Amino acid sequence: MSDHPLPAARRARRDGEAHESQFRLLRERRFAPFFWTQFLGAMNDNVFKIGFTSLVTYQTARFSGVDPKTAPFLISAIFILPFVLLSATSGQIADKYDKAMLTRFVKTFEIAVMLVGGAGFWLHSAVLLYACTFLMGVHSTVFGPVKYAYLPQHLTNAELVGGNGMVEMGTFVAILVGTIAGGAAAGLPGNGAAVLACLCVSVALIGRFASAFVPPSTPSQPELRINWNPVSETRRNLKLARGNRMVFLSLLGISWLWFVGATFLASFFNFAKDVLSASPDVVTVLLATFSVGIGTGSLLCERLSKRRIEIGLVPLGSIGISVFAVDLYFASHALPVAGHLLAVGEFLRMPAHWRILADLYLLAMFGGFYSVPLYALIQSRSVPSHRARIIAANNILNALFMIVSALMAMALTSAGIGIPGLYLVTALLNVAVAAYIYLLVPEFLLRFVAWLLVHTVYRIRLVHTERIPAEGPAVLVCNHVSYVDAIVIMAESPRPIRFVMDHRIFRAPLAGWLFRHAKAIPIAPAHEDAKLLAAAYGQSANALAEGELVCIFPEGKLTRTGEINAFRHGVMEIIGRTPVPVIPMALRGLWGSVFSRDESAHLPRPLRRGAISRLTLAVGEPLDPAGVTPEGLEEIVTALRGARR
Repeated sequence: MSDHPLPAARRARRDGEAHESQFRLLRERRFAPFFWTQFLGAMNDNVFKIGFTSLVTYQTARFSGVDPKTAPFLISAIFILPFVLLSATSGQIADKYDKAMLTRFVKTFEIAVMLVGGAGFWLHSAVLLYACTFLMGVHSTVFGPVKYAYLPQHLTNAELVGGNGMVEMGTFVAILVGTIAGGAAAGLPGNGAAVLACLCVSVALIGRFASAFVPPSTPSQPELRINWNPVSETRRNLKLARGNRMVFLSLLGISWLWFVGATFLASFFNFAKDVLSASPDVVTVLLATFSVGIGTGSLLCERLSKRRIEIGLVPLGSIGISVFAVDLYFASHALPVAGHLLAVGEFLRMPAHWRILADLYLLAMFGGFYSVPLYALIQSRSVPSHRARIIAANNILNALFMIVSALMAMALTSAGIGIPGLYLVTALLNVAVAAYIYLLVPEFLLRFVAWLLVHTVYRIRLVHTERIPAEGPAVLVCNHVSYVDAIVIMAESPRPIRFVMDHRIFRAPLAGWLFRHAKAIPIAPAHEDAKLLAAAYGQSANALAEGELVCIFPEGKLTRTGEINAFRHGVMEIIGRTPVPVIPMALRGLWGSVFSRDESAHLPRPLRRGAISRLTLAVGEPLDPAGVTPEGLEEIVTALRGARR
C-alpha cells in the first residue's frame, strides 16, 4: 500500500504547483487544521512554562522550597523526562493508529492536564505545577511522532521542505505568543496566577476544537503489535534508526540542536535578571527575538534550498550558531551598569543591548537553517512503515540531550560560572560536535561547498533540471569542463549522486577523503588498472540496482581546449550491465574560470557577477538505453551545450 494518500493525478498537480508560496498550505484542509492544532499546543506549553518560570524566578517567596537559580533548568528537565520514558511506545502507537484520531486524543488529554496546572497556579503549589509540567511532557511525547510522521503522508516531496519550514516557523511563533501571554499574565499584580490558569485551559479547549478538522491518515502499520516495555522498545527504535547511517546521524544532529536551544531558552530569565539587570518583560523581548529568528530561518530554507532537501544548509547553520553564540559571550561583558531592573523601554534605549538582540536573532536564524533540512531528510529517507518510530527515536535522543543540557547548566551555574560563560561553553561544544558529525558524513560538507559555490561565486541558470528523476535509477552523462563539475551538478540535483571519477582524484588528501565518503566510484583506464576498471563497473551496477543515480563524464578527462572530447565506451558498459534511462546533461560557462585548464583562467567575481560567473546546466530528455551510443550521446550533449563553452 502506498504511504501517500493523495491520488496520483492530484499528487502530480501538487508537484507542478510546488513553485507557489508555502503559505498556500494554510488554505488547505490537509495542512491547516494540523498546523493550528500543533501551533496551539506549542503556545500552551509556553504559556504554562513561562508563567511558572516567571513566578518562581521573580516571586520566589510564594513557592516554598524552590531555588530560583536552578528552577528554570529543573522545569525543563521535568518536561522532557517523559520523552525518555514514553517515546518508544508513542512511536508504535503513531505507526499503528490513525494520526487524526491520536491528535484529538492528545488534545483532550491536554484539557485535563491544564486543569491540574490551573489548580497549581491558583494555590501557588509547586508540587502541582511540577506534576503538570511532567504531564505536559507526556502530551508532547505522544504528539511528537504523530506531528512529524503526518507531514510526509499529506505533502508531496516538493512541499516537504516548505511544510517543515511552516511547522518550525509556527512552533516558534507559538513560543513567542505563549511567551508574551505567559509572561504578561504572570506579571499582573495580585491575580496573575488566576489569569494564567484560565488562559491555559482556554487555549487547550481551542486546540481541541481545531483538532476536530484534521483529516484522516491511513495507519502506516495497522497490524503492528505494540511492545509496552519501554526499555526494550527504546533499544529497538534506536536500532531501527541506526539502520540508515545518514538518518541516524541526522537524528543526532537535531538532538544536538535541542541541546543548544534548551540551554539558551532555559537560561533567559536568569540572563535577564543577573546579567542584563532587566525586568521580566525584557525576558519576553529576548524570547521574542529568538523565536522570530528561528522562524525567519525556517521560512528562508525553502527559498535558499530551491524547494529541495538541501543538507548543504546544515553546516552553514552550525557555523552561524557558534559565531553568534561566541559574540553573545563577549557582548555580555560590555554592558552598562544599571542600579535597578530595567524596563523594556530603558533596555532598548541602550545601544549595547541591540548587539545582544542581534546575536540572539542571528543565532536562532542559523538554527532554522540547521534544523529544517535535517527534519525533511529524516522524513524523506525513513522507511514509511517505521517513520513514526524513527521520529520517536529522535524524541528519545532529543530528550536525553536536553536532560544533559539541563544537568550541565545546573552544574556550571552551581560551580559559579555565569550565564555568559555557559553560552561560551555551548558555542565551543557546538564547534566540536559539528566537526565530528561532518567528519563522519562528508556529504554535508560537500553539499555545503556546492551550495556556497552556486550561491556566491556563480549565478546558475537551469534548463529542464526537472528531468533529473526524483526517484529510481538513471545514468547521468555530462561534458567535463572543470574541477568543480561534480560539485555544480551535485548542487542542482534533487537527490544524492554516485559520481564515477578518475582514480587520481582519490590520491589528494582532502578531495580523496571527501569523495570516498561521498561514495564516489574511482575508475581507471584498462591499461592503467584493469581490476579497478572492473570494480568501477561493478559498483556502478550495484548502485543502479539499488535505485541510485550514477553520473559519468564519458570524455574521461578535462577538456584542454574548451571543446568536447570524444566520448568513450564506459557508459555503454554500465548500461549494458544495468539497462536504465540515460540522462544527457551539459555545463556551459565554466571554461575560462580558475577551475578549468584554460591558460588564461581567472578568478570568478563573487561580488560583481558578470558574464564570467554565469553558468548553465541544461538537461536533455531521458534516453532509452537500448538506443544509446557514445557518438549519439556526444552529439546530444554538444547540442545542449551550444556555442558557449
